[in-house]
Amino acid sequence: MASDAPPKFVYKILPSAPPQPFPKENPLSELDQKDGFVHLSTATQVPGTSDLFFKDVSSLWVAKLRFVDFAESIKWEGGFPHLYDNFGADVVDSVENFVKPEGQTWASVMRTSEWLE
Repeated sequence: MASDAPPKFVYKILPSAPPQPFPKENPLSELDQKDGFVHLSTATQVPGTSDLFFKDVSSLWVAKLRFVDFAESIKWEGGFPHLYDNFGADVVDSVENFVKPEGQTWASVMRTSEWLE
């Protein structure tokens, strides 16, 4: 991580709507299960990560997680926060749905979001 100060929030990008209410334990994606950790992003990483891995998807949900609630289970690898545990409703601040019009990128859709902080 570039800064010594930990972020207030980290984010989990979800390709489909999470259950409502958010479950006590996040259902792990195939990738998270395979890699043995939950892939997370910082606010500035969310748009680029979305464009890289979800470019063909027109709708994404992003869960905003309070970093301090599980900081001891986070390892910063390759500049990204990886959670070597799981999370659930108790650390979810909020969930936002983003919709990408045809011909746009996630970066163009998300860059003006005040929700990503």
